[in-house]
Amino acid sequence: MAGKIAFQGELGAYGHQACADARPDYAPLPCMTFHDTMAAVRDGAADLAMVAVENSIYGRVADVHQLLPESGLHIVAEAFVRVHVNLLGPKGATIAQVREAHGHPVILPQCSQFLRAHDIKGVVSSDNARAAREIAARGDPTHAALASEMAATIYGLDMLARHIEDRPDNTTRFLIMARDIDLTRRGADGMMTSFLFRVRNIPAALYKAMGGFATNGVNMVKLESYMVNGSFTATQFFAEIEGHPEDGNVQLALEELRYFTSYLHILGTYPADPARR
Repeated sequence: MAGKIAFQGELGAYGHQACADARPDYAPLPCMTFHDTMAAVRDGAADLAMVAVENSIYGRVADVHQLLPESGLHIVAEAFVRVHVNLLGPKGATIAQVREAHGHPVILPQCSQFLRAHDIKGVVSSDNARAAREIAARGDPTHAALASEMAATIYGLDMLARHIEDRPDNTTRFLIMARDIDLTRRGADGMMTSFLFRVRNIPAALYKAMGGFATNGVNMVKLESYMVNGSFTATQFFAEIEGHPEDGNVQLALEELRYFTSYLHILGTYPADPARR
């Protein structure tokens, strides 16, 4: 094994699947929270962290963007994972027997059509893989879990129904983070750069700060705002652009951005995942 990669959740979670898909040569390290996941890398217990940041249906993952600037880590890659939801039950169980399906609050609405069609009640669990583990331990055919195929294998459950998600494009984006920044150009699909900034308290500061990206032909693919330390006046922005900080047009855009900001921090530059295209 090349090292360890930390993820939030238990073995069999979608974060575990992301680790297996993107970094199969790393040993997975399950962590209770996203904070614990990042701390594992910062403290040396793991070499990389696999952190979910957004889902194509649910939107951005709460709290993660608040943790990024405090983590002390850098983004070195991104990974897009197709989320297939499966109904898992104890050995020998059938769909007709299932009365309750346990899953994370994010997963439950993503397969609501299937649950309604089979008169199955959704029950909230803190983690999909945990739900699978608990269903295996309970052994009650009236209770099932909504989880990955990996979870079915790990906990010895039967696949009662495969790919039951409502939407065929359900995808979660993960960021792979490390202690050290990697500024090398790599990958065949171009580079991405993620950064945080706060605008100065002057009229139209955000508008002026964004102007440099437009005039220099830099494509900004994400711009999100959130409050800092609960303050209504201190707003921080998370942005992602196509390109590398050493590209001429990106350099010019960042120079103009710095003029209108009180804080700018590059979180990482990394190869675009082929799934992005």
